[in-house]
Amino acid sequence: MIAQRPNLILIGMPGAGKSTIGVLLAKELARDFVDTDLLIQLRKGKILQDILLEEGHEALRAIEAEVLQSVSGEGLVIATGGSAVYSESAMAHLRRQGQTIYLQLPLEIIRQRITNPDTRGLAKPEGQSLDELYQERLPLYQRYADITIECGDKDPVHLLEEIIFQEGEYYAEVDA
Repeated sequence: MIAQRPNLILIGMPGAGKSTIGVLLAKELARDFVDTDLLIQLRKGKILQDILLEEGHEALRAIEAEVLQSVSGEGLVIATGGSAVYSESAMAHLRRQGQTIYLQLPLEIIRQRITNPDTRGLAKPEGQSLDELYQERLPLYQRYADITIECGDKDPVHLLEEIIFQEGEYYAEVDA
């Protein structure tokens, strides 16, 4: 009998590597990969930055919440947008389907990776700094995380191993 395979939901700040690690994780575990930022762009027919410019950050967060609540299935690796944690109902929907993994990255490294915060498509109010955004979101990531992976300066191979073998549970097992 095939056991239900819980989804692995990646949350964290932009630049934390959710999409990159998500693709590698899906490949390693032979799972489908879902990038919710791409789903938003497909739904709206434009990139995140254009949605922000034309409709504002609150509209982008509302669209994101709708998209997150439409994601379903089993055995998925889901990379969420950094602002996914603003929607309590969307996060509850995702958490019913699997484990939420917070890819935690120090602010210093995020600053190095996000060199274009004003054109990257970050769902934040105009004028809010990356540092302020980080401080605002940190408690939300911690609140919704089932598992926190300290990414720091770890390479993708070590991050994959840490996620796959988290707490002695091997996510590649499918036989009950």
